[in-house]
Amino acid sequence: MDLFANPVLLSLSRQLDASALTHRVIANNVANVNTPGFKKSYVSFQEQLKAALGKQEIVMLTTSDRHMGGIPSLASVSPVVIQEKGTTMRYGGNNVDIDQEMVNNAANSLVYDTSSLILDSKYTGLENVIRGGR
Repeated sequence: MDLFANPVLLSLSRQLDASALTHRVIANNVANVNTPGFKKSYVSFQEQLKAALGKQEIVMLTTSDRHMGGIPSLASVSPVVIQEKGTTMRYGGNNVDIDQEMVNNAANSLVYDTSSLILDSKYTGLENVIRGGR
């Protein structure tokens, strides 16, 4: 049994990766707020994580996670950057709303901080078990 293949540890680790990528994407959006023609991006991750954790209804029975319609494994879940091309906020075609980006940044910071705190407590618990409670 692999202690680090625990679904909670894997999903928290993937969430930290997604939050770090989200921070970089938000920073890029904010840096280009006045760039004519720039289209903002966002990170898609939660839907994939829900599917990997089995929170969505399975459409068909499968015998392998590689089959179409199967539940993806947590190891295969990764964040995806998507560019939002269909909207425009201001003259010049730019669609970055600085207020929305600041809200997204604050929410992402909370998710990152919470995930890292929970992951730290999980590893601290493992450390206590290994040391025999000392």
